Amino acid sequence: MSVTRCDIFCKVIDNYGDIGVCWRLARQLVAEHGLAVCLWVDDLAVFARLEGGVAVDVAVQEVAGVRICRWRDAVQAEAADLVIEAFACDPPEAYVRAMAARAHRPVWINLEYLTAEDWAAGSHALPSPHPRLPLVKHFFFPGFTPATGGLIRETRLFDTLHIFQSSASAQNAFWQRISGACVADEALKISLFAYENAALPGLLDAWANGEREIFCAVTAGRHLPQIEAWLAAKGVANGGDMPARAHRPLPQVGRLRLAFLPFLAQQDYDLLLAACDLNFVRGEDSFVRAQWAARPLVWHIYQQQEGAHLPKLAAFLALYCTTLGEMESRALRKFWQAWEDEQGADACWPALLAALPGLQKHAQRWTKNLVSEPDLGSKLLIFCKNLLECPAL
Repeated sequence: MSVTRCDIFCKVIDNYGDIGVCWRLARQLVAEHGLAVCLWVDDLAVFARLEGGVAVDVAVQEVAGVRICRWRDAVQAEAADLVIEAFACDPPEAYVRAMAARAHRPVWINLEYLTAEDWAAGSHALPSPHPRLPLVKHFFFPGFTPATGGLIRETRLFDTLHIFQSSASAQNAFWQRISGACVADEALKISLFAYENAALPGLLDAWANGEREIFCAVTAGRHLPQIEAWLAAKGVANGGDMPARAHRPLPQVGRLRLAFLPFLAQQDYDLLLAACDLNFVRGEDSFVRAQWAARPLVWHIYQQQEGAHLPKLAAFLALYCTTLGEMESRALRKFWQAWEDEQGADACWPALLAALPGLQKHAQRWTKNLVSEPDLGSKLLIFCKNLLECPAL
């Protein structure tokens, strides 16, 4: 038996992060590995914002070679060779029974959340037998080390972004297209994607009152109302929507100029990260994509009750800073902690700004090291092949 058909199940929990990961993986499995992929989604409205080709009122549709279906219709579906449930979302019970009824049981994967914590390597690929049915689910942990499942990365992604970063004309055309503005070469270019954060207004003040000219590309997201309120308090209009902004100056306060971007497709978001000197990201999908851009980043991790997210944040920082210089490590750690604590980011900004040249060199080394390892899609299919050839694994 070989894997030719794959079903991916995704419940949209954290807005764009969950569906963002699933959509990238689904497209890659089709384009680079030739699988017939069906993506089962419970919220097509959110998906449609991420991918403009998705219709919210169509039960079955095909976009980028991926078959997209409504979650509730999976109860009548024929089970695929490979079944991926994203982040323990649990496929419908009727579908699980269809999996068990197959003559050749499918490979069932629980694609877990990304973490740099040590225990992930020990838990990666572990089996979990179903309590009632003749099925075994395997845990697949993305990660940064060879002992884990790797990271989602399209084959040509790194080369594509490097070519883009090497072309000033391509970047200028990109900025003009997404923001309607020309960006000065000497400006520090920052992308800002975050959850709500009480430290944000103070950081905007620090950027506006600093000595360095800053161009900040503001993405759509939960942080947007705070920025609009900050501008209103300064007596500055935000520039309106994208068509209107094309004919009026971008809002500026002191040395800070803000560009409010339309919702970007994933490919354009990758280019945005590559075009910036510093990227503020959140959750999981944008966090990984910022690392492929080989640029310094600030991560706003998804917060969990009782601080359950803090060990994950500390584990990544410990790994990321292993080969980082003392000055850069101290500046990065202090700023990330201030951003997480939602206070004091403005006071930590000058040190982070001074450390950016060293952080840029480190980001390039870090990314080259990650690229030297197989990507998640490739590792996943190798694991499936081995499992099918030796079911006892």
